[in-house]
Amino acid sequence: MSEEAIKLNKENQLLLDQVNSLYPEGSVFVQFHGDKSGYVRHDQATQQTIPGALVIIVTDLTAPNYTASHELLHLLMLLKGFPQIFFQLSLGDKELDEQMMIMATDLYNVAMHRVVVAEQRKHGFIDDQIEEEYLKGIEHTLTPEKEDDDERTLRLLTLLDALVFYGDNLPKYEKILQENYPVALAAAKKIYSEITKKPIKSPFDMRRTIIKTYSLFDEQMQAWGLPALHNNEYTTLSPVLSERQLRLEVRQVFEIYHSDMKERGTNKRAYVGIRRSDGQNSFTIPAPTDNAPETFKKIYAQPVKDFLERHSIPYIVRK
Repeated sequence: MSEEAIKLNKENQLLLDQVNSLYPEGSVFVQFHGDKSGYVRHDQATQQTIPGALVIIVTDLTAPNYTASHELLHLLMLLKGFPQIFFQLSLGDKELDEQMMIMATDLYNVAMHRVVVAEQRKHGFIDDQIEEEYLKGIEHTLTPEKEDDDERTLRLLTLLDALVFYGDNLPKYEKILQENYPVALAAAKKIYSEITKKPIKSPFDMRRTIIKTYSLFDEQMQAWGLPALHNNEYTTLSPVLSERQLRLEVRQVFEIYHSDMKERGTNKRAYVGIRRSDGQNSFTIPAPTDNAPETFKKIYAQPVKDFLERHSIPYIVRK
């Protein structure tokens, strides 16, 4: 299949039109470059920003329309106001930060995939062949389990995403997953059954699911004697607030505390705004230069909306 011969199918073209009707700066394009690996994974596309446009580049041509639809749906959800994650803190070690960001994003995507994959199925992007190629992707990513090896985190992440992907079709593939990864599959199932208890009908539901995914993953890490990721503190997740909450004082909705982590890029002390109701990092601000207690008194007394807008902090209004 040559790159020139690949065209977006009708369903993808409709998705692209929908994305472009909402995309604020210029246009979104899809390009295809690459070879066929014979398997499907969710890292087979990249995005590139060029002046006036965003280009989605599908980098593996095994299932180009599947992969393009996956990227377009992720983008569509953000354009429709679903929560985003940001990385504004640093642990002081570049490599560790990289690993943390990858894992935080993968777990965030597990939650987002509940909607993305459901939409892909609805529009006919997933058939038996895609499911088989997805299984090959898992086998390409993971080695079969051995006693306490160092792949447990990756297996849990991969299988959790697989449970979301297969959904009701899991029985067809369960036997082989069970044979190769029994421990990880059991742990993934436990988390999956918790995060799928409630449907996702709004950005607020999605935010709750993301936070739940983060905390259940940490519980499993600790049960295995591995370090927890603490994404509730490390990863900033855009807050979803009602009109009433936006009128409240900052102190009623958020607790701002000094983090042991530094601001990414500046290496200065950072303050983290934790949402009181769910304990999740919702914004970070630099340490004030002047009298901190006085500054924080003023911040805490401001209406939430004024504070967020003054500091250019993204938020979503709960409908």
